[in-house]
Amino acid sequence: MRRWQIGAVAGVAVAIAGVGLGVASADEAVPTVNCPQVKVAVAVPAQAQAEVQSNLQLLNTQINEANNRLKTSAGQGGPNFIQNAILGPLADKRFATINRIETAIGRNAAKPDLNAEGLKTCTLNQGGGASATQPTSAAGGGNGAGGNSGAGTGEGSAAAGVPTVNCPQVNVNVAVPQEAQAEVVRNLELLNTQIDEANKRLVDTVGQGGGNFIRNAILGPLADKRFATINRIETAIGRRAPKPDLNAEGLKTCSLNANGAASAKQGTGVTVRQAGQNAAGTGPAPTVNCPAVTVNVAIPAQAQAEVQRNLDLLNTQIAEADKRLSTTVGQGGANFIRNAILGPLADKRFATINRIETAIGRNAAKPDLNAEGLKTCSLNG
Repeated sequence: MRRWQIGAVAGVAVAIAGVGLGVASADEAVPTVNCPQVKVAVAVPAQAQAEVQSNLQLLNTQINEANNRLKTSAGQGGPNFIQNAILGPLADKRFATINRIETAIGRNAAKPDLNAEGLKTCTLNQGGGASATQPTSAAGGGNGAGGNSGAGTGEGSAAAGVPTVNCPQVNVNVAVPQEAQAEVVRNLELLNTQIDEANKRLVDTVGQGGGNFIRNAILGPLADKRFATINRIETAIGRRAPKPDLNAEGLKTCSLNANGAASAKQGTGVTVRQAGQNAAGTGPAPTVNCPAVTVNVAIPAQAQAEVQRNLDLLNTQIAEADKRLSTTVGQGGANFIRNAILGPLADKRFATINRIETAIGRNAAKPDLNAEGLKTCSLNG
């Protein structure tokens, strides 16, 4: 009986020792993952460098985590355990990480295709060899240049060769009323501000979007801004002078200096029409030319003051009309002066001459001073 017990114990010991040797052998042969390298073959914008590098490092972290899982779960599960519990989730993580790298670059340059689908899947080093690590450096591409020579736009280029806008000059070829000068100059300066903003946008977005990005996102909005600005210049002038047609439709559209040449800037000088000048700003404003009213009858003493007051009023009306001509040069349409100045002046003169006739007629025969014939004034100049 004792011999059996000793033999049994020895058999158990051998069995246990055998198991121990078997486990040790399995540990030595734990597989490791073998993942394809992700090559960032484009220049990475400075704004994306940190994020791209972080995700490249994450690819190595994922490899290390998968290797640790292979080691700690050796022998677990059925024949598909490694595929379903380790390699499959690793592929999903790698696909998402490579996509994040593409997206990070694409925010400030043309979005590259790094082949996330083809590079997501890892195999096994069955002999337990060391896994190849993922390089974590990526070539820089400057501030927004992306190093892609305008890839995706067909119109840009890397840093030094970024295109600039080429905008036609807006020529204010009319005299600007003094009251409108500040507003006109401010809007001419705004045209230059818009050029500067468009050029900055071209630099900051090199490589973004598809083939029509520059036209849709930069040149199109710039044209809309220019059209509105030129219209404001026309309107500012038109409040105090004939509204000019500065060809907003024809001058709104800018093209590109594809070689990055400096943009031509908008001139901001204008010819100012001072108060009292004509619409062209080349001479004095017109004045009224009114026929003289001659009182060719004896004036009763009782009417002297009233007659004199109305004769003086005729001169006041002339002065007021001259001032109105000076301050409204160019306002309204072709009939503005006749309808707004000469017409009302004629009505006032007719009434004033009639009052002179009536004043005399209270104490003498009422004269006919020809109010109808003398009411109308013409223009000097």
